[in-house]
Amino acid sequence: MVRIITIDREYGSGAAQIARLLADRLGWQLWDQRLTTEIARLAQCDHAQVAEREERMDPLYYRLLKSFLRGSFEGNLNLHRLKLLDTDVIFRLTKRVVHAAANEGNCVLVGRGSAFFLENRKDAFHVFVYANAEEKVRRLIQSGTERMEAIRLVETVDRERADFIKKYFNVDWPCRRLYHLMVNSKIGNEAVVQTILNGIATQQHTEVG
Repeated sequence: MVRIITIDREYGSGAAQIARLLADRLGWQLWDQRLTTEIARLAQCDHAQVAEREERMDPLYYRLLKSFLRGSFEGNLNLHRLKLLDTDVIFRLTKRVVHAAANEGNCVLVGRGSAFFLENRKDAFHVFVYANAEEKVRRLIQSGTERMEAIRLVETVDRERADFIKKYFNVDWPCRRLYHLMVNSKIGNEAVVQTILNGIATQQHTEVG
């Protein structure tokens, strides 16, 4: 029985709205911004600091700072005192939060490597939402992003996600073997939600049969 749905996504594909619709339809908990909020609480930092660093590698200046501190006489102590919020820290906290949410069940988790953390859970159904560049830019503009900024984000954010997944899970992103379903959001949010529900129903019927 499926009790967990993870939704991985290309940036701008509308997965946040789709996940919200899906969670509402099922009456399940949505873990999207809630994931970020819980990670920020555990890290004792602002929500915005976590959101800025999720699913991406540390910038060069940050990596150099970490190397400098860790090479100093009391490097570990300095890192602790500074509460340095780097990708490694966020990764460990994310894993903890994702597993806790999954153990509660009846939840929809958006990105943050959740599909990879829960790859071996038999009660999880993994979805990947994608769209072509034109559709993603259109959706971002519709949400209030300027056109040139939307184009820049579509071209860069997913590269950062791919680098993050490669480093921490050692697979190329998107990892097609992981997902039960990959769906193009151009068909519309409601249609995507229904496709996901149909996919889950089909899988569960097959397992029972």
